Amino acid sequence: MIIRLHEVHKFYNRDTPRQVHAVRGVSLAVQEGEAVCISGPSGSGKSTLLGIIGGFFVPTSGLAEVAGVKLARLPDRFLTSYRRDYIGFIPQRFPVIGAMSVLANVILPLLPLGVEQRESEERGRQLLTRLNITHKQNMPAAELSGGELQRLVIARALINDPPIILADEPTAHLDSALSTQFISIMSECRAEGKTVVIASHDPLVFQSSLIDRHLILEDGAMVAG
Repeated sequence: MIIRLHEVHKFYNRDTPRQVHAVRGVSLAVQEGEAVCISGPSGSGKSTLLGIIGGFFVPTSGLAEVAGVKLARLPDRFLTSYRRDYIGFIPQRFPVIGAMSVLANVILPLLPLGVEQRESEERGRQLLTRLNITHKQNMPAAELSGGELQRLVIARALINDPPIILADEPTAHLDSALSTQFISIMSECRAEGKTVVIASHDPLVFQSSLIDRHLILEDGAMVAG
């Protein structure tokens, strides 16, 4: 079991007039190599749940254990190490540094690790080749199309070869052809043994052959799956 959540709750602004109970008693078990889609309306807690699995948010209560690591009590410096070692995150929007080259954006996560520049660039080129955008490696990221930007962000998420890939509404701004391309890339990652968890309300995603289980959140609680 690579991901295990038990009775996880997450509050924002707890005990204030602005309190939000974003995740309500969610329990979830995901096997290594499994692909899971979590659906639900906007504000249902999908992004928060992904953030808890990714170590970006600490649960208010309950057990969140990923790859044997109990996340709730880890100090920030260990959460940073956890994210670096275990998580490849593909956000809903594509945060890149537009003035930097595609290759420089891809290898950014390696800079704090002291990886030699030559090795970093070689890893980056290998991923760009796999994702069919090597020819754009020296172009400023700001000049890429939407589909190319997505492949850049996927390459950056994979640069540390993480065992878990999290994607937050990854097809929200893509047409059906690019969405299908994303699903194909994630299927390749799953075939390599990576665990994939996607938050999406897109039928192209949750009805695809990539997905083993389709779960549904409403008002922060798991209601199906």
